[in-house]
Amino acid sequence: MLIAVASKDGRVINQHFGHAERFLIYEATPINPPLSKGGEGGFEIKFLEERPVEKYCADNEEERYGQNRSANIFDALKDCQILLVTRIGARPEKELERMGVKTFMIADWIEEGIKTVMSSELGVRS
Repeated sequence: MLIAVASKDGRVINQHFGHAERFLIYEATPINPPLSKGGEGGFEIKFLEERPVEKYCADNEEERYGQNRSANIFDALKDCQILLVTRIGARPEKELERMGVKTFMIADWIEEGIKTVMSSELGVRS
């Protein structure tokens, strides 16, 4: 499962979707059967890459919702299943949902945030 994270420093989930100039992409792979299936749970988290994007929220009103700006961001996230951000507006959240990307607003250390989401979504624990 690919997870995109908005982070200013690469350690903490601490950025609003609209202000992100990059997304950190992680892969979370279950390594045991999930708890819901009688297994022990657990998964491996691996950093894959950094994907630079233009900020969704532009500095001036004319560019704020430009089609190229939006397309660039959504294209960068199209293969991800989960997005972790501190905040996100309704418009981009709906577009991501339409693409099959589930958004979570969370402020935590990146790996802890991924563990929290994986636990709630898949019944997996580390």
